[in-house]
This record gives sequence, structure tokens and C-alpha cells, in this order.
Amino acid sequence: MWLFVFFDLPTTTDMEKKTHARFRKDLMKDGFTMMQYSVYIRHCASLESSEVHIKRVQRLIPQKGHVSILKITDKQYGDIVNFWGKRTTPLPDTPAQLEIF
Repeated sequence: MWLFVFFDLPTTTDMEKKTHARFRKDLMKDGFTMMQYSVYIRHCASLESSEVHIKRVQRLIPQKGHVSILKITDKQYGDIVNFWGKRTTPLPDTPAQLEIF
């Protein structure tokens, strides 16, 4: 099970910026990883675990802004197609096998 948290929080005032930063940090403390700006994901081992994390996110939601949570299965997550822009520098060669020194 995967949880996606999408959010759009105001960042006009200094206080709103602090609230936005605190929300992001709290998501990361709960094991979420940034997929894109304002899109965070987390793997959950079971439906029960996902419900626990959804409740945690609900407690973190600021008064202003919009937050959405999407729950999908591992199979659905495996069907994601990602595209990245062209890279200006080539990726380093990855070793063919693990080397132990």
C-alpha cells in the first residue's frame, strides 16, 4: 500500500511559510519522501498501517490550504510512468557488482 499526500498551502506571510515548512518536516518525520514539490509518498505494509498514517497526517493539516491523500496498491504504484527532462551531464557508471574492501 502506498500513500500519496498532495498539498497546496499558502506561503504569503512569514507565519504561513513557517506553517508550510513545519507540515513538510512533520511528513518527513512520519516516513514520507518528497516525490515532487508538494507531493509526498510513503509505503505502508498493510491497510491498517496506512490508516494510522492517514490519521497522523490529518492531525498535522494546517488551518489554511488544501491537503489530499491518495491510497494505492503496490501493483498500481508499479504501473507509474515517470519522465524526467534531458540531463546535461551523463550519469556515472554503476558497478556491475558489489565490491567489498
